This record gives sequence, C-alpha cells and structure tokens, in this order.
Amino acid sequence: MKIIRKIPNVKRIALVAHDNKKKDIVEWAVHNKAVLAKHFLFATGTTGRLIEEELDRPVTKLLSGPLGGDQQIGAMIAEGKLDVLIFFWDPMQAQPHDSDVKALLRLGVAWNILLACDRATADFILTSPLMHTDYEVQIPDYNTYLTRSV
Repeated sequence: MKIIRKIPNVKRIALVAHDNKKKDIVEWAVHNKAVLAKHFLFATGTTGRLIEEELDRPVTKLLSGPLGGDQQIGAMIAEGKLDVLIFFWDPMQAQPHDSDVKALLRLGVAWNILLACDRATADFILTSPLMHTDYEVQIPDYNTYLTRSV
C-alpha cells in the first residue's frame, strides 16, 4: 500500500545547527534570504534567534536542541508538520545530546523528508525547481513493522 504525503509549494523548513555551525547556517540563510522568505521557518533556540535577527523575518523558535528542541523537531517530522530539515551538525565534535541528534536524523529519513546536513546539499534543495511546486512524497509503509510479532 502506497502512502503519499503532499508537500505544498510553500514549505515548512526546520533550521538546526550545532554551536560550531551556527555562523555557517546564518551565512547560508542570509545568502538564501529571498528563497527562504517564501516559506515557513522553524528553528531550535539560539539558531532561530540568530536567523530571525539576520533575515528580519519571523522564525518559529523551539527549545534549544539539548533541552528538547531536537525532539520537538523530530515530533513535527513524525506528525507531518515539517517538509524540509536543514541541520548543520558538527562532525568533528561529540555532542552531549548525540542520541537526540541521531534520532532526529533517523526520523528525517524514516519519514522521507528533504534533509540536508551541509551547505552544498541545502543549496541543491533550495535551488531545485521542485522547491516551488507541490510535490508528492511516498512515505514508507511501516504496517509490517508495527504488526510483527516480537
């Protein structure tokens, strides 16, 4: 059974960045200000505040990542309330909330949302012609997984 979710032409984009990547995501957001202005933005704590200040447009700010913001974003993904996750994570530094980071990335893949962990991929997503149109995404059917006997 195919499960289809429609991603509207106006996307709901989550922006997340580790401390060492906040400068990078803010620079990326400024560079892509015109495109981002056409979409709804969500972000974890400080990242949201910094982006909101630089873009001079509202960003729905959630908790800081380590205080539950990553989990809030994950819940929004699972509930079908986000279409894109731009997560500039730091591959060179261990994070005290690494299990939350892994869970967030796992949910992005599990629910087949657009997911970028670096600037190049984020640029490709934002410049795709599909970014400005409705798009149908096939969601994996997890019924077999949910009904299996343990």
